[in-house]
Amino acid sequence: MPIIQGGMGIGISLSGLASAVANRGGVGVIATVGIGLVNGYSNQGYRIANIEALRKEIQKARKLTSGILGVNIMSVLTNFSDMVKTSIEEGIDIIFSGAGLPLDLPKYLSKGVKTKLVPIVSSSRAASIISQKWKQNFNYLPDAFVVEGPKAGGHLGFKPAEIDQEEKKLENLVLEVKQVADEIQENYQKEVPVIAAGGIFTGEDIHKVMKLGASAVQLGTRFVATTECDASETFKNTIIEAGDEKVQIIKSPVGMPGRAIYNNFLEEAVAGKRKPEKCSFNCIKSCNPKTTLYCICEALLAAYHGNMADGFAFTGANASRVTKMSTVNEVFDELEAEYSECEKKDIAKTDIG
Repeated sequence: MPIIQGGMGIGISLSGLASAVANRGGVGVIATVGIGLVNGYSNQGYRIANIEALRKEIQKARKLTSGILGVNIMSVLTNFSDMVKTSIEEGIDIIFSGAGLPLDLPKYLSKGVKTKLVPIVSSSRAASIISQKWKQNFNYLPDAFVVEGPKAGGHLGFKPAEIDQEEKKLENLVLEVKQVADEIQENYQKEVPVIAAGGIFTGEDIHKVMKLGASAVQLGTRFVATTECDASETFKNTIIEAGDEKVQIIKSPVGMPGRAIYNNFLEEAVAGKRKPEKCSFNCIKSCNPKTTLYCICEALLAAYHGNMADGFAFTGANASRVTKMSTVNEVFDELEAEYSECEKKDIAKTDIG
């Protein structure tokens, strides 16, 4: 099934959601950011807590599914190396990595390791740079590209002014990154699938983008309001109750724009009322505790637990289209039915022609 479930942190996509998606034939993805904080802060410290929690979560997912599992590891994490090493040690199938250019990711592989490496990019230039650096320094090429458009949830790889530009639309980005993949195929005889992400919601969306050359799609928001999602019921209901007017672009402490459901916490943060007294975790390389408006780690952790007064929810542009709680199987059933309907129409057009 050419569907990848996007990695959503902190704690939104753990073993529960990932295994359910993998059992249906998709690729289930565990988000690694702040994973050690989900079940309480370890006395052994932030770094060790994250390593232990990731190891346990992958092992837990493996007991729940024999399907394909991945992890999402942001390149801006201070514990990036720990998360990559631990994932490989646990035999994870795929590492997805974005929020910057993961230029040294292949160095963690060793002989016999079967883990695939998939960078998340927002431009053909980024795809090209990563490919060149990986080939030059490690004689390795990406196993796929996730190309994430401006309608995605969470951190976006665009400047705020670029988000609504025509040339930045997902359809155009897919075509451009597909050219990079085709060049790799031609020059090195390696097939590099392109996975489209950001704003894909229906089977019709999947059909449309795959006709452009994408081999698969990545969906995040669509899987939040499912019984298997690892977030609290309050978090899920925040997505279900979100209207278009609430989904806004915010400035993140990570240094990137992000798409989120705007709430009182974010309003207070903009007003300077949420500045942290100290940095408790040192989780993000690009975050400056002295100037940041809020601690994103604490905010996302609070939201995971359902405390929206002290946190907020990242979401994709189509959050308002999620209107009820579903199961992962129901989401897949809907997507398959919608995709099949588009296929039938295509066949009918061909027959008429």
